[in-house]
Amino acid sequence: MSSTVQPEILVADACKPATNQMLLKKVGAEMVGTFALVFAGCGAVMVNQLSGGAITHVGVALTFGLVVMVMIYATGHICGAHFNPAVTLAFASIGRFSWREVPGYIAGQIVAALMASLALKFILGPVAGMGATAPVGAASQSFVLEVILTFFLMFVITAVATDGRAVGQMAGLAIGSTVALAAMFGGPISGASMNPARSFGPALVAGDLSFMWLYGVGPILGALAGARVYTMIRCSSEPESSAGGCC
Repeated sequence: MSSTVQPEILVADACKPATNQMLLKKVGAEMVGTFALVFAGCGAVMVNQLSGGAITHVGVALTFGLVVMVMIYATGHICGAHFNPAVTLAFASIGRFSWREVPGYIAGQIVAALMASLALKFILGPVAGMGATAPVGAASQSFVLEVILTFFLMFVITAVATDGRAVGQMAGLAIGSTVALAAMFGGPISGASMNPARSFGPALVAGDLSFMWLYGVGPILGALAGARVYTMIRCSSEPESSAGGCC
């Protein structure tokens, strides 16, 4: 994830499968955005610990929201700006993204998250668990929270990215704000991942994948539900767009 501009400007027609060259460009843009998300967001968690809390929890939440916002504006017109395997799967499930492109997108997102985590380890060292997510209380509590947080994130994304009535140029602000709000109140409980790639990269580099089932399954279920619910309640007679960028 201004004048009244339809969402097609951010997420242009791409329901039909892209050529191999176009797909490489789109996956490349996805990798840049996902790298930025993990590098800035998880980096903020790590710097906050190194600096004795200079960034603060609110600062970390805002960092995640702001980096998502700016990368949507930077790459959304190229690739749709998913940066998240759960978002990619959810868009495909409602027919707004080609299933043929799903493996490439998810592979790119995971590799980029891993690369960002490795870069952070090289620059900052193995601190703060590499910014990985982990439940503070019971795993079941965090699982339910991740499902709900991702539901609302995907609900917003589907609204601003596929509904012709939405103001397309506000997509980055709407989605980034949703990420920041979720991180502010959900972060102290579950880490407010909402993104399997964001959790996998730091967890793998930190050497602890014990909770990846939670941060893999929970966000995917929430995203599938969020996309489906918005599709059910939207006005079907309104213009639609896909979520795969312009390539």
